[in-house]
Amino acid sequence: MADQSSLPVIQRIRDAVGSVIVGQSGTLDLLLTALFADGHVLLEDVPGTGKTMLAKSLSAALDLTFSRIQFTPDLLPSDVTGLNYYNQKSGEFVLQKGPVFTNLLLADEINRATPRTQSSLLEAMEERQVTIDGVTLQLPKPFLVIATQNPVETAGTFPLPEAQLDRFLMQLSMGYPDKSGELAILDRFLTKNPLTKVAPVCTTEDIRRLRETAANIYIHPDLKSYLIDLIQATRSHRQILCGASPRATLALSRAVRAHALVMGRSYVVPEDIKTLAIPVLAHRIIPARSVNQHESVRSLLTELLNTIPLPTEDWERRP
Repeated sequence: MADQSSLPVIQRIRDAVGSVIVGQSGTLDLLLTALFADGHVLLEDVPGTGKTMLAKSLSAALDLTFSRIQFTPDLLPSDVTGLNYYNQKSGEFVLQKGPVFTNLLLADEINRATPRTQSSLLEAMEERQVTIDGVTLQLPKPFLVIATQNPVETAGTFPLPEAQLDRFLMQLSMGYPDKSGELAILDRFLTKNPLTKVAPVCTTEDIRRLRETAANIYIHPDLKSYLIDLIQATRSHRQILCGASPRATLALSRAVRAHALVMGRSYVVPEDIKTLAIPVLAHRIIPARSVNQHESVRSLLTELLNTIPLPTEDWERRP
């Protein structure tokens, strides 16, 4: 089992966010996986499915600072990172930090900004720092970007380039609730907003400790080999133009270890890899045909997961 002190913290986070968000336990587990793996998340969904509410609920439960940027075509890079302005009273330049200086950043409809503005997040997401007028400033820790984009309304948007997509550990979709879930949402929000009652259930130190624990989760050599077989299969498949990179290998390794922690284990099992393969790899792969790209990649990865031989072992580390 995982470090027993980790389990109550993770369950408290689930309960706190679950008091606001209905029927998204799987999405929340993957979001926590990204947080503990020190990765970012791209949420692709139509408006109104609760993306913003999910991000706000998570930041409230974790006692993290929260910023939201509404990306539009006229947004400038300095609107994201900040700028130095001349203060006439003091007679000197003063740094005004942008909304990126936060713990949890919601980049709403990121594909509506121009490529120049989109690229202002590259350094922040990869290196956790921002350079303004030649001066490099560190971002707060932890730093998590949850970006959203609408897969239906594409007029006036700028598709994220591969370099930007590669900065996201996972691409997720919340989807519509079923009837019982929507009834629960209606009852929960009928008279008040439950988000106002969410209180912090863990500290920044808890998150740091959970990240360290996730990094030390055991992954069996046979599972490492299976993971690499999956990655390399994406590079040789005849229907895939550009397969997963070595960065994707490292990303999937981090993600499966963090997922094992979220699931309450101190070791990785094959189900971790199968659960994380599509969220971590699909947006990094370019299919040979561009028609219905995302679904095409998902089906190709599902095919690979079903055909690559899975070794049978006792995955727990032995003394």
